[in-house]
Amino acid sequence: MITIKRTNSDNADFQNLVRELDKELAIRDGAEHSFYAQFNKIDAIKYVVVAYEENEPVGCGAIKSFDESSMEVKRMFVPLEKRSKGIASLVLQELENWANELGFTKCVLETGLKQPEAIRLYEKNSYKLIPNYGQYIGMDNSVCFEKEI
Repeated sequence: MITIKRTNSDNADFQNLVRELDKELAIRDGAEHSFYAQFNKIDAIKYVVVAYEENEPVGCGAIKSFDESSMEVKRMFVPLEKRSKGIASLVLQELENWANELGFTKCVLETGLKQPEAIRLYEKNSYKLIPNYGQYIGMDNSVCFEKEI
């Protein structure tokens, strides 16, 4: 059974999962990794979700304010050996619920073309493709999505 915990970026399980995520992204993104890494700092994120399976951390995600009506989904990760169990969708749904409780009406996010399973996750969860925003404008590897919540 998967349980979900709301926390913040001080959570050690979140920090460990993000280290695993960054290792995977360094391989996938190659030379572009340093560009993306600068936008993925985890210090002082107030809204973090960690998924547990029998007290083992098996997934995470976070949201941060993007604009007056939108939260940006960040640091979504499920370790390879735990994928295809629906964990990422549970994390994403909890983040959307939290954003909605905080008064936001939309979630936005960026992912990479080299992460096809992430793209499928967001499409499966009713995210719609939008033009690249902010620092991702002009980045050929970036794909941006949004969802009304």
